[in-house]
Amino acid sequence: MDDSEVEKLAELSFEETRVLGSLIEKELTTPEYYPMSLNGLVNACNQKNNRLPRTDLDEDEVKHVIEELRIKRLVHRVDLVGSRVPKFQHNAEKELDLIKAERALLAELLNRGPQTTGELNNRASRMFSFDGIADIEETLQELMDRAPSMVGIMDPAPGQKEKRWYHKLAPKPVVEELNDGISVYVPGPDKRIDQVEEMTKEFTELKDEVETLRYQLREISDEFKNFRKQFE
Repeated sequence: MDDSEVEKLAELSFEETRVLGSLIEKELTTPEYYPMSLNGLVNACNQKNNRLPRTDLDEDEVKHVIEELRIKRLVHRVDLVGSRVPKFQHNAEKELDLIKAERALLAELLNRGPQTTGELNNRASRMFSFDGIADIEETLQELMDRAPSMVGIMDPAPGQKEKRWYHKLAPKPVVEELNDGISVYVPGPDKRIDQVEEMTKEFTELKDEVETLRYQLREISDEFKNFRKQFE
């Protein structure tokens, strides 16, 4: 996996991380129902347990996300013999070069956001049998030491003591304080929105410049016509 491919993967949207995380989770927890149908994947993305923040994605939205992930080679369609319903599976094992233990931790970070080592030890154990917190930390450290790094550590949020791990496949999460003083982690802003806004601003500025040039050209043309009349 070269650096250019990783840079593209670092631009996953929140919806893309939710679909990818759900596919990895179901591969490890319910292999008998994997690969997944579109309906099953929608339900997995929107399930109320093991998901933060919760979502209410519909089939069209998940279809669109699947296509985006297929372009990035992280998901592909599987047509099983005897089944009329197309199925989908992730390609994280090959595309991201992840062993099972790493996929389990990444799935938790994709589905629930930043978490402490202890939280990951409790939650990821349903996908892989780790040998305690030390094993979790060693696996996370290996993911962080990659070039480029796939996970990072966030400083404690206000009112909290422990640092939390987060994945780097999308913009870094941000801390949001609620009215009751509780701090929560929310997905970072989608950089593509800022890019669109910047392009819109540049287009507006360019349009204004063209209008100014057209006005100046019209003035020059009128002056030239008046100059020619002096010799007619």
